[in-house]
Order: sequence, then structure tokens, then C-alpha cells
Amino acid sequence: MIKSMSKQDSFALLPGHGRYDYVPINRRPGYRWPSGAGLAFYVALNVEQYAFGEGLVEDLVPGMSEPDILNASWREYGTRIGAWRLLDLLKSLELPATILLNSAVGIHCPDLVKAMCDAGHEIAAHGRTNSESQAGYSEKAERELINHVADSIAAVAGTPPRGWLGPWLAETPLTPDLLQENGYQYVLDYCADDQPIWLKTRNGRILSIPYSQEINDSAAIMGRFVGADQFADMIIDQVDEMLEQSTEQALVFGLAIHANIVGQPFRLRQLRRALRHVAELSDRIWITRAGDIADEIMTHPERAV
Repeated sequence: MIKSMSKQDSFALLPGHGRYDYVPINRRPGYRWPSGAGLAFYVALNVEQYAFGEGLVEDLVPGMSEPDILNASWREYGTRIGAWRLLDLLKSLELPATILLNSAVGIHCPDLVKAMCDAGHEIAAHGRTNSESQAGYSEKAERELINHVADSIAAVAGTPPRGWLGPWLAETPLTPDLLQENGYQYVLDYCADDQPIWLKTRNGRILSIPYSQEINDSAAIMGRFVGADQFADMIIDQVDEMLEQSTEQALVFGLAIHANIVGQPFRLRQLRRALRHVAELSDRIWITRAGDIADEIMTHPERAV
């Protein structure tokens, strides 16, 4: 006999996206990363291209009149200067990175993409441009966008991207389904966990890899007006605390940075301090790329809930 649902039960059922189940961190299988590390760390470097005078923006100074030369040129600093300085910093510390690339960067700055690939960094997709959001797209339009981004990145990087971060982390109700169906292996849009987890899709599943929205220069520095020195301290505290927490369970810290923000010289100096601290812990931390974390889980799929 089917039990009827009480009024109280029906009120308790809140809408959800249904992509993953609730599994608390202390009820999951224990495992370690390569070389026995408990904490995996990767740099997620956002390199973005914006349209001039139209679309979505991230501004340094609000309320400027059009044409907004100040904010537009501040955003362009990322590809002209910031990304190159960050590549030098990563090289000096021997740190790999996952580059979250607007595919339009490959059209406007192909030599920058080549330099990133030559340095051994992973290229993951970050949509076409941060001047647009795919929220509200039809299924056909979103599928075309996702395919276009993969083809455009493959044309300049040599291989299609395996991972995806949506511009502005915007999705439609079908985004994980379309990513999985079009060959993407992982997505960074979900900030609900410190471990990789499986997302349910209509034709299988796709891996969600942690990407920080707290230790993120856009959210912290531009959104909450955190100073460069404080942001560096936040990175160090996050690493040190997660390293202690990872004695029992494998965890992931994905540091989210943007070329036009921490690429500014005074912020770069503080970032160097934080990343040097990370590099000095390389015997205890798996310093890697998001795609390598995905590979490890693909090899041991039972590790992700």
C-alpha cells in the first residue's frame, strides 16, 4: 500500500537541481592522491576577452559613460600584460596551471594561447566570451555554443578542451547534459564540495571538480574589496587548513585567479608570496591541473560520490 504524503512532508520537499545526492564529507570512502598526498592543488587562471561597448562586463570603476575606455582597457590589461607576467611567475615556481580560456582569446591573441600550451598548461573552456552568458539559451543554441568553443580552442591549442567553466558560472537547466554529450569530461561551475563528485546527466554523468568561489580574486578583490596582501593570506590559510583536514580524506583546492586582476604588479607581488608557500609544500601536496585530477578519478571512479 502506498503511503500518502502528509502536508508537512509536501512542504519539506523544496525544489532542487537533482544533479547530485546529499552525501556528507565524513561518510565517504577515504583515498589518497598520487604519491600519497591528501590535498590536490591547482591554479585556475581565467583569461578572458570582452566585446567593446556591449554585453556583460566586470568593471574597475562603476558608472562610467560610453565609450567606456577606462574599464575596457583595464580588462584588456589581462591579455596584454597580466597573463604574460603570470606565465613567468608560474614558470619560476615550476607550477602547472589550468587556463580557463574564453575561446575568443584564441582569435585575438593566438600567440598567448601558444605560449600557454608550450609551457605545458592545460587549456579548459570558459565559454566564448565573458561579454555573454548562456543563461536562457535554447537547447539548440547552447549546443552550438558549446561545440563552437571546443572547435575554436582545438584550432589554436591542438586539442579540444576537456573541462568547462561557464562565463559568470551561468547555466541553463541542460548545461551538464550538453557538456557530457559533447565530449567534455568535467565541469567547474559547482562550488558545493571539496572533493570531485559525479553530476547526473540524462545520458550518463560528468565530473564536477572543485573551483573556489571564496578564494577567487574576482569575488574577493573586486566583489568584497579584499586587499592584495589579505588575498595572499587567504590562499595560505586555505592551503594550510585544508592540508590538515586532508589527513583522513583527499581534498581539492582550486585557486581561481584572473589575468587582469592579480596580473596587476602590486597584486602579483603578493600572489608570488602565496604561491611560493604552496611550492614549498610540494612534498606534501599534489600540485597539478584540473584535467589530471579528472584523470585520477576516471581511473578510480568509485572515489567520487
